[in-house]
Amino acid sequence: MRTISVEQELQRVSGVAVCMMLALGFLLFVLWRMQIGRGWQYQSSHEQQSVRRIRVPAQRGTIMDRNGERLAENQPCYGIAIYLEELRQAGPRGKVVDRACELIARMAALTGLEPQLARSQIETHLVKRKPLPLVAWRNVGEPAMARLAESSEPLPGVDILVEARRAYPQGALAAHLLGTIGRADAPDTEEDEEARYNYYLPDMEGRGGLEKKYNDRLAGKAGGRLVRVDVSGYRFDDLSVREARRGGDLRLAVDVRIQRLAETLIADTAGAVVVMDPRNGDVLALCSSPAFDPNAFSPAIPAGLWNALRQDPRLPLLNRAVDGAYAPGSTFKPFVALAALQSGKADSHVAFLCPGYFNLGGHQFRCHQSVAHGRVDLVRALEVSCNVFFCQLGLQCGVENIVAWASGAGVGRKTGIELDHESAGLLPDPAWKQKKYREGWWDGDTCNLSIGQGALLVTPLQMAVATAVIANGGLAVRPRLVLGVREPGEAAFREVPPEPANRLNLDSSALDRVREGMRAVIHSPSGTGARALVPGVLMAGKTGTAEYGLKGEHRQHGWMVVFAPFYEPRVVAVMMMDEAVSGGISVGPRLQKLMSGIFALPDLQDGG
Repeated sequence: MRTISVEQELQRVSGVAVCMMLALGFLLFVLWRMQIGRGWQYQSSHEQQSVRRIRVPAQRGTIMDRNGERLAENQPCYGIAIYLEELRQAGPRGKVVDRACELIARMAALTGLEPQLARSQIETHLVKRKPLPLVAWRNVGEPAMARLAESSEPLPGVDILVEARRAYPQGALAAHLLGTIGRADAPDTEEDEEARYNYYLPDMEGRGGLEKKYNDRLAGKAGGRLVRVDVSGYRFDDLSVREARRGGDLRLAVDVRIQRLAETLIADTAGAVVVMDPRNGDVLALCSSPAFDPNAFSPAIPAGLWNALRQDPRLPLLNRAVDGAYAPGSTFKPFVALAALQSGKADSHVAFLCPGYFNLGGHQFRCHQSVAHGRVDLVRALEVSCNVFFCQLGLQCGVENIVAWASGAGVGRKTGIELDHESAGLLPDPAWKQKKYREGWWDGDTCNLSIGQGALLVTPLQMAVATAVIANGGLAVRPRLVLGVREPGEAAFREVPPEPANRLNLDSSALDRVREGMRAVIHSPSGTGARALVPGVLMAGKTGTAEYGLKGEHRQHGWMVVFAPFYEPRVVAVMMMDEAVSGGISVGPRLQKLMSGIFALPDLQDGG
């Protein structure tokens, strides 16, 4: 039997000890390398796997009228949310869905609310948005919230969710002016903001009106949250929050008192009203009827309501004041008179004989009800709206001069107002007709143009700008909707100055003659606009009636334009009705109520 010496045994033990020390050293080196040498890499990998970035949308800025009355704001919207991480059970994901469905059913019985989530929606939330609360109900009313708060029944994972909702406290007031909002589409490139977030909660963006035009200023800057999730993807902890920065505010030129009065006066008909300050272009009111409630669009309009609005034959989505183009009828006659006087084709004493009709070739132009006005001068022709006079004056003036001076006043081109879809209207001339119909311009076309008929089309806003030229002595102002802007944290608004106006070189005697005729329209007992007379307020104006539709339908637009006070005008008002007997009969009394209400306001009472 072989024996092992003590010396050999010691060598063996030493070898084993050395191997153990080497192994231990290697393990220590690996641990050092993992925790210290490459620890930052593993830490980064851990954070990438366990941290989720959530985008928090910003609140939009406020829109208010010139006196501080709120037109668009943010209001708290209460909802009921479920934190699914508190419903977890061992086993498949379906158990969490079952518990969520049971919890929603219990809350529905407790609050009286109808369940709004299907099982498939809960499953989708678990797959795609697990760290976020599951919103079971939005826009929950006070009674349901009170029943939930008073309940003693245990409701695990249930919490009250408060979100900002875009609200329009005046309802449908100024709807076409303010516009609508909707959820912003997520960016579609990898280099954009969405790539930095695991969960992208979108902002509300403007889809029309001032909400769209000033979206960049109103929208603000989004914030964010860092949330740690566990190995199953459920929220474990909130790490940090970067607060969203709310958007800036707008102060409008609109006066809610005038806007509300104007909308009330045309609420029963289709039409438009524009009220403007001729000195600077401030739009005091701009309304179109019928309208819609922009609250229905926040946060998203139901498909049924959207389809109903689009298919409504009354066209409630159409902004008639800006996008509606109509024949102006006799409201165009003052500009024909100005063109004739300014071009030297007629003097202030021009007069024509009116037997009630004017024959041109085989066509006959008639005055209203074929009334024979006798020999009429310019003032009288405007007062009674004599078609015969203006047919002859238009032929004497010439289409080129009419088009030149009407265009200078703003007819036939966009005003530049800060709203989408503005119509340029149409100011026809020989070049247009040749291009459109490949035929020459006839004297009959000039007669039609001279009485505001034929191919001529204008918007109510254009007529307000053009009437302001006569009211203010020759300034073609640009309509101004926004008076000031204010950034978050600022106390005062910074003024948005009016755009420079174009000045027309109008002869004072010619202008005085036209204004005198327009004053007679209202203040003479035989004036076509006498129904618009407001006691104590000296005004000038012009009525208009324009046929449209198929021949024989006898459908007519009714118009009236006014400015006041006569000597120092501060208000221009235009009203158009889709269906009217005539401008004087249908529009005149409504405009009387409008101007009476405006000059009853404490800051506008002087009507001299």
